[in-house]
Amino acid sequence: MNSPQILIIEDDPDNARSVAEAAEDAGFKSSVAANGTTGVEEFRRQIPDLVLCDLVLPDIDGLEVLERLRKLDASVPVIIMTAYGSVESGVNAMRAGAYDYVTKPLDLDDIQSKMRRACETSRLRRQVDKLSRSVRDKYASSAIIAESAGMKAVIAQIEALADTSATVLVCGESGTGKELVARALHVDSKRADGPFVAVNCGAFAENLLESELFGHEKGSFTGATGTHKGAFERADGGTLFLDEIGDAPTSVQVKLLRALEEKEVRRVGGRDTFKVNVRLVSATNKKLEAMVKDGSFREDLFYRLNVVTLRVPPLRERKEDIRHMADRFIARAAAENNKHIAAVRADFYAALEAYDWPGNVRQLRNIVESAVLLSPGGILSADSVTLPGGLPAPQAALSSTATCATDLCVDMTLEEIERTVLTDRLRKNDGNRTLTAEQLGISRRTIQRKIKEHKLPY
Repeated sequence: MNSPQILIIEDDPDNARSVAEAAEDAGFKSSVAANGTTGVEEFRRQIPDLVLCDLVLPDIDGLEVLERLRKLDASVPVIIMTAYGSVESGVNAMRAGAYDYVTKPLDLDDIQSKMRRACETSRLRRQVDKLSRSVRDKYASSAIIAESAGMKAVIAQIEALADTSATVLVCGESGTGKELVARALHVDSKRADGPFVAVNCGAFAENLLESELFGHEKGSFTGATGTHKGAFERADGGTLFLDEIGDAPTSVQVKLLRALEEKEVRRVGGRDTFKVNVRLVSATNKKLEAMVKDGSFREDLFYRLNVVTLRVPPLRERKEDIRHMADRFIARAAAENNKHIAAVRADFYAALEAYDWPGNVRQLRNIVESAVLLSPGGILSADSVTLPGGLPAPQAALSSTATCATDLCVDMTLEEIERTVLTDRLRKNDGNRTLTAEQLGISRRTIQRKIKEHKLPY
């Protein structure tokens, strides 16, 4: 394990030497700068784990150094050394962002103790920062696959809405990725450092959903053994995502409308109200307009939720995204299950792209994961794709010996026969256009033109 690095900014050579020796005795590697400007440059050249800086320096004072260091990397703790022994100077340093302060003459044992605590603080801060970055990288709109025009439009809407406080209604079929859109709206916004709280309104009974959203006080109902903060309170300062909002019962809809309009909630069984600051994103796979007409969804709540509507297209309308999604799901499934995938044949993608995916992205992910787990020899082909009910994949249904002399071509148009033969040859040749052209006795340019004409995935 590498030793933590400490930067000592001190113009007194004897004092700097004593502190460096104490730091090295505590397990640190140390470097010394004799003035503030040099210290800032050294910090910029190599970010240390900890800084110990004198308050009085020959060029700029320690508070100015502290301010500059925090602009470069605020996660690095800075301990200020002051010769005055006054609480006031140390407190001022901490108000300016210092981790701690020590007074001169220095107690080296005390310095070593504070060094260790500060270094641990630095390590934890960086872990939190790394985790936050990984969450943002995973859920940002830039991480959403969008090769199709429909999804590119969704990404453009996310980017336009992210930094607003607008209430957003995300519509789309089940499994299209509505929660991913909601998370992207959150992590791309100024609320990214706040909580993201998701509640599926269809997963709770009526009384439990009310408690989940608004909280409850101890003894408010049987089983309420303690005070419970609801989703609105937990999401304060961040984003509240209400999935399947169309499943919320009427009694909850009334309280939900009040919470949105008044920006406050009252726990079940409680008397006090609590102000909440949340950005609401809701989602549904139902036709809320039709529910408003039949009286099962409140019209006033519908208009309150439907400030901006964002539609996520079903997978059958975004087939340009399937290959890229499949690659991501293959990589994830292989890593999670310690499987080695040696090759993915072109007909594997063709089989996925030929299906309509009623279960959308969720179904695609499950089918691809199944193919990875059951792949013989780590080779993925059309035969690896098993659809619901044990049906073969559309491309896999083509016989490898199919020609126009077989019953397969009866009742087919010339265009359909051409597409069938070309697809079959390309599949067997793993998409090799030159070999396919030679076998069919036509030029490679003609093959390329026919692939484009028939919109084949090769």
